[in-house]
Amino acid sequence: MKKILILEDDIKIRRILQLELEHEGYEVVQAKDGIEGLEKFKNEYFDLILLDLMMPNLSGEEVCKKVRSTSQIPIIVLTAKEQLLSKVSLLDMGADDYITKPFEIEELFARMRVALRNKKTYITEDLITYENLKINKELKKFYKNDEEIVLTKREYALLEYFMLNKEIVVSREKILENVWGYDFDGDEKIIDVYVNILRKKIESENEKYIHSVRGFGYIFKKKGA
Repeated sequence: MKKILILEDDIKIRRILQLELEHEGYEVVQAKDGIEGLEKFKNEYFDLILLDLMMPNLSGEEVCKKVRSTSQIPIIVLTAKEQLLSKVSLLDMGADDYITKPFEIEELFARMRVALRNKKTYITEDLITYENLKINKELKKFYKNDEEIVLTKREYALLEYFMLNKEIVVSREKILENVWGYDFDGDEKIIDVYVNILRKKIESENEKYIHSVRGFGYIFKKKGA
């Protein structure tokens, strides 16, 4: 289930969007202004932001700049502005797409599907996220679907390395150098032991993340239903 953050000051529009999105199977969190929206963004994992421009306390433009300064999460702007310059500026400041009010809900869904397909991962100053996985680098904690999964120090270090190098094949030598250190003189099979432990903790029957690359190493990439 994809989790969407709606930043919109109009309660009627928020409610309509919530009902339509939940009907399509999305999880929805609402914020009535930019300050509340930024706070929710900092404390929860989201797959996409729907962002109104004309909001009290902190404008949509400022929210977009602040989010984009630390994250590559997809942002679709909801705007009543018709000026071309405004739309160009939105894209320049980091919005992935925009849709002009009033809009057809099916068009919004289509734009969201495109943005979500293009989404891979995003990294903030303190967070590394990939799909429904999240690492808080400051606290050294790991979450799946916003629920903490306890890892040992070595398990955490290995998972952080995989997530920082997602969808890239990494050799056992590189893993040993970056996770165990250059002075490690043990058997490289220790990697396989920890990979198996991580698989049991973070994967399920329908969600596989760590894949062996025969004769070389591993790749961290989501596969499954």
